[in-house]
Amino acid sequence: MKLQLKSLNLDNENYIVIGVSAGPDSMALLHYLKEHINSKIICAHINHNVRKESAKEEKFLEDYCLNNNIIFEKMKIEKYSGKNFEAEAREKRYNFYFEVLKKYHCKYLFLAHHGDDLIETVLMKIARGSNLEGYAGIKKLSLFKNKYYIVRPLLNYTKKDILNYLENNNVKYYIDKSNKDTAYTRNRYRKYILPFLKKEDVNIHKKFLKYSETLLEYDNYIKKETKNIVDNIYKKNMLNITEFNKLEKFMKKNILYCILNSLYNNVPNIVTEKHVNNIIKLIDSNNSNGSLNLPKKMKILKQYDYLIFKEHENEKNYDYKIELKQNNTINNHVIEIINNTDNDGNNICRINSKDIKLPLYIRNKKDGDFIEVLGLNGKKKVKEIFIEKKIHTKDRNSYPILVDSNDNILWVPNLKKSKFNKKKEEKYDIILKYYEREDEINE
Repeated sequence: MKLQLKSLNLDNENYIVIGVSAGPDSMALLHYLKEHINSKIICAHINHNVRKESAKEEKFLEDYCLNNNIIFEKMKIEKYSGKNFEAEAREKRYNFYFEVLKKYHCKYLFLAHHGDDLIETVLMKIARGSNLEGYAGIKKLSLFKNKYYIVRPLLNYTKKDILNYLENNNVKYYIDKSNKDTAYTRNRYRKYILPFLKKEDVNIHKKFLKYSETLLEYDNYIKKETKNIVDNIYKKNMLNITEFNKLEKFMKKNILYCILNSLYNNVPNIVTEKHVNNIIKLIDSNNSNGSLNLPKKMKILKQYDYLIFKEHENEKNYDYKIELKQNNTINNHVIEIINNTDNDGNNICRINSKDIKLPLYIRNKKDGDFIEVLGLNGKKKVKEIFIEKKIHTKDRNSYPILVDSNDNILWVPNLKKSKFNKKKEEKYDIILKYYEREDEINE
């Protein structure tokens, strides 16, 4: 295994930061950089505090760094807010990386994503829908916080390459067993699709890397051209519809992505193709005036020849009721019907259809809503649950609630289960999983 690092000019860097979990990928990266660069290494480790092995892994990594003259920076997540674990853990992890980069005045953060990760991410993006940059998957080098760079030098290599490197160099590592749990979408791609692709072509990861790099080349060029047009037809949060309609459909979409990404500060997984298509529908409608609500309190107003982008505060009239289907997404909230899982947290709901009235629905909260809480032998107001779980006021009206056809609340996803929920050893025929949409990968 030989990593291409010359272009980074690491000899000019006093320190670099490596995100290390003690798993095989990050341990291989840590060992390689220790052996091949002159910069002082800071090992940044996050104890997610959700597995009993976490403390042991942290102690192992701390000892490893001590024995190898590596600076060890750690952070333990003491508690979670009750929302999507993966999204919250990722946010805390990257905030920690940011603080370490600032502390040591570092330019580069190294992460251990590899070629198999890239294949999984590209396929997931294609399945979910994205834009040109999104379809490219993972970048080898990406800007972080407008000042630092994330480097992923292992994208040329597969998991097998990494395991061979670890064995040849006698490097110890730990395995997170949850990476094999097929209740998670990424793990299903890893278990069922990757082996098929590798059987067809053992170097398939190189084809995906070439695909990714090609898309990013086109994307960079298109973004430059798009920015020039945006500067002419979009001023003071107002888009000139007359000038916009003179453009090709392809360029229209890119202009809207450019505007929205700027308004959302380039935070990933907020702007989707659905949002862009809905804006184009609003522009193309025969009505001179109209409006469209977007995530994070963003609102778009159509007023004759202009489209106005602005924030709005009032969501009191937010109201929806949707019949439950196989996969349901409301904003970034996802409720998915699954076949099986060993998990039994508040993000999993098991129901016996004989106990309730079908079909099931997802709706937002109503005044006076209550749930008969599992194990409590009593009722609890949904409003009180939101307060206890620190769900922000602005998010409460759009938070999904599972009800049956009699409007009995069966589940407040990720927060509280009702008396209708079954334990793993009981009888049930419906399993639901909740998560907030999250495309980024976690080692």
